[in-house]
Amino acid sequence: MRSVESIVAELPPSSSATAAVGEDGGGGWLVECHGLWHNVLMIVPSVLFVLYLASQAKRSFSKVSNGRSHVVAALYAILWLVSIFNLAWCLLQAWECAPGKQFVWSVISLFTTSGMLFLEVSLIAFLLQGNHASGREALTQTFLISTLVVGLDTFLKGIYLFGFGIQLFDASTNGSQWALWVVHKLLLTGVYGLIFFMYRSRWRERLPARPAFQNYISIMFCLNATALIACALAAHGAGFGLWLYNITIICYHAMYLPLLYVTFLADFLQEDDLHLENVYYSEMKDAGFFDVDWE
Repeated sequence: MRSVESIVAELPPSSSATAAVGEDGGGGWLVECHGLWHNVLMIVPSVLFVLYLASQAKRSFSKVSNGRSHVVAALYAILWLVSIFNLAWCLLQAWECAPGKQFVWSVISLFTTSGMLFLEVSLIAFLLQGNHASGREALTQTFLISTLVVGLDTFLKGIYLFGFGIQLFDASTNGSQWALWVVHKLLLTGVYGLIFFMYRSRWRERLPARPAFQNYISIMFCLNATALIACALAAHGAGFGLWLYNITIICYHAMYLPLLYVTFLADFLQEDDLHLENVYYSEMKDAGFFDVDWE
């Protein structure tokens, strides 16, 4: 009797398991490159978040239009744009491993990561302004800082990508991209770490008092510190470092935008003004900002 291996070897390519999965476009994009679970864990949260934004769009637009905060209005508009780019990036994961798509993949990745970094830097700049700046002044200062930082970051990445031909967004390359990522994560970890310890020091009164902001900084500090360790390990050829780096990428692209929305925008877009003031007062009271020494 002929062996199973010999029968399978004689089958035409179109009837093989690979073709059945979908080399001809019948669904293989979902399992290609990183595998099914990696893609699903990024695509599903991104799709759900965009659908949620769409379901709240009418109400949110009304709140933003009638609101007095230029920062919130600008962040909401940028959040929409970046969310669409991020969703496209998640859906096109198979392009990372497609030789003919490397240039397009690099461009999409560059735009997506730059947009998300712009939001990160904007929120850091907003927090560091404390409670002193407001309105157009806060918006101008925040976006000026963000534009300068993200512009420099994008310029350097563009040199790596299109000048030296180093594929920054392809984790399967020989490791020449890890030096830049180590520096990138080191800077972000340092900034988040600084704010993290400011919230736990005598300088905390210089920062907005909401505990939700403190939680946001704590989460981002831990995520970037983990990514820094992963990049350092991957730079030395450790397989665990590459695995850990992929985990941080999934967490970042799947959860960062919802985290930003919940932390900075949800209350402004969903609560009435009186209830919002009561929420802020309660959170500040719980944080100890109204403690008085009666002696």
